[in-house]
Amino acid sequence: MEVLGDMKKVLVFFFICAVFFVQNVQAAILLDKVMAIVNKEVITWSDLYRAMEFEATKPVKAMKDEERRRIFRESEMMFLEKLIDKRLVLQEAEALKIIVSEEEVNGAVKNIMDKYSMKEDAFKEAMKREGFTLAQYRKSLGEQITIGRLVDHDVRNKIVVSEAEVDKYFADNPNLAKESEGYDLSQIFIKKTNSNAQTEAKVKEIMAKIKEGSSFAAVAQQYSEDATARIGGSLGFIKKSELSPEFIKALATLKPGEMSDPFWGANGMHILLVNEVMSFKDQKELRNAVKQKLFEEKFNDQYKNWLKGLREKAYVEIRL
Repeated sequence: MEVLGDMKKVLVFFFICAVFFVQNVQAAILLDKVMAIVNKEVITWSDLYRAMEFEATKPVKAMKDEERRRIFRESEMMFLEKLIDKRLVLQEAEALKIIVSEEEVNGAVKNIMDKYSMKEDAFKEAMKREGFTLAQYRKSLGEQITIGRLVDHDVRNKIVVSEAEVDKYFADNPNLAKESEGYDLSQIFIKKTNSNAQTEAKVKEIMAKIKEGSSFAAVAQQYSEDATARIGGSLGFIKKSELSPEFIKALATLKPGEMSDPFWGANGMHILLVNEVMSFKDQKELRNAVKQKLFEEKFNDQYKNWLKGLREKAYVEIRL
């Protein structure tokens, strides 16, 4: 009887272990479930949330777990769409055999350290504070270089702005040639929702991200909700006469390199960065500025169409 009792204890022990094993496997599957399939690659829950953790501002990181998860859940689809686009572009680059070497990544890292006058130890510490290891940062940097090279090859290098198009722009804007002042601007735009407080809270987080040291272009790419997000929020050259009263008021006291406070427009909130205040001494300079503006507009349209084309020829399944 004693032997039988021992056997029962062993069986119960193994049964309990089996239950815990199954529960742990189920938990692991749930934790890293597939959120999207992009051709033969998958984007998992951990891929998505790792991206959101990397991009989270310090105020968000400091929140209680429940509140931080709520914000992440609200952002899941936006981040997932961006991850899908990124995978499609990187897959296209691989198909075209666009390769970035270790030496090129080394050079890019060195340029960044030189720009901010940082030694390697300080650079690693800065990456750690942002939630990156150096290896992760190098991988991300290599992907950025690859994407830039592919976009140049497939989109940017194929755009042409003719002199006839510049002439038409002047014809459509007869007062343009009489003016000599304009701005080279970048913006972050957040669409108006039913809750102004929610929109303002989102803008507050974005401002915190910039104040922590993230570049305006990087934050615009991640958070801005208009077509210019793909090119770091660049609006290109805009004549003063073309700007709304809200824009002119926000820009009134700003110098090159300065950023406006967030302000409301008709359709949402704007944050502006003045890249350059432009005055034109002759017609040639003005024509060049107009040509650049038309180039940026074409790029925005063709980049969106190019991404749409990648989607149309790919297998994308969203399981969110």
